[in-house]
Amino acid sequence: MTDSELGAMRLLDEFMAAFNARDLKAWEATFNYPSVRLASGRVAVIEKPGYHPPDMFDRFVEQGWHHSAWDRRTVIHSSDDKVHFDTCFTRYREDGSKIGVYDSIYVVTRQDGHWGIQARSSFAP
Repeated sequence: MTDSELGAMRLLDEFMAAFNARDLKAWEATFNYPSVRLASGRVAVIEKPGYHPPDMFDRFVEQGWHHSAWDRRTVIHSSDDKVHFDTCFTRYREDGSKIGVYDSIYVVTRQDGHWGIQARSSFAP
């Protein structure tokens, strides 16, 4: 793996750790802005931190979500400042049973030395 790919992979680790910790500030710090999300038939352009409501994680918890985990993160393309990943992640309940498994594409970029998610296209709701 190249240094760029390793940096982008570490960023995805940070993204998932912050999501599972339900730490909105840390999670939003894993993006480069603007960031685009394609999911559920919608395109969301996230211009800056603060786009997500403070209670964002509550809706997942209400659906029984406890944590998520990467199943696959395969580099598709990469350069010094951008890495495309073919990913798959699973959402789990507290007892370890699966809520769902979702394929997705993540584009991770380095801007001013900061690795962050610039775009996501997911089949997750």
